[in-house]
Amino acid sequence: MIIIGLDPGPEKSALVGISTADGFPIIDSYQILPNEDAIVFLERDEIWHHLVIEKIESMGMAVGRSTFDTVFFTGRLYQALIGNFKDSISFISRREVKLHLCNSMRAKDANIRQVLIDRFPATGGGKVSQIGTKKQPGELYGIKADMWAALAVAITWYEKHSPDNAQTL
Repeated sequence: MIIIGLDPGPEKSALVGISTADGFPIIDSYQILPNEDAIVFLERDEIWHHLVIEKIESMGMAVGRSTFDTVFFTGRLYQALIGNFKDSISFISRREVKLHLCNSMRAKDANIRQVLIDRFPATGGGKVSQIGTKKQPGELYGIKADMWAALAVAITWYEKHSPDNAQTL
């Protein structure tokens, strides 16, 4: 099964696909696409089985135009896909990701990134062998920027919904 985690943005969105064919998540694909291209990419139903979108939620702070643009895009994406994929789309909040991966609402992006790194085997070269180097890539090689959030969304959803209710990779 291919699960795609999506971290939406106002102009571009990060997508990370994980394959769970063996019951063990393996990074299948990753990219950051302009939002219009993300919709076209996801409309191709042969590439994924479940889409998990990070849901925007109020944290009590004032928000700006980019947040509203992100919410607008998320609605457009959902509307474009709902007809064919209604049962294959889920939303998950950042709060849920933080609690699941770090057991704390105070977790920051760096904490989530480190938890994800720690869950993968050290197979590459360099200082962080889970990421690796160009010559010796690890399983997380190429994951950068908002892709970490998309990976966290996919992993959290998978672990909460897997048959074994897995807690670690």
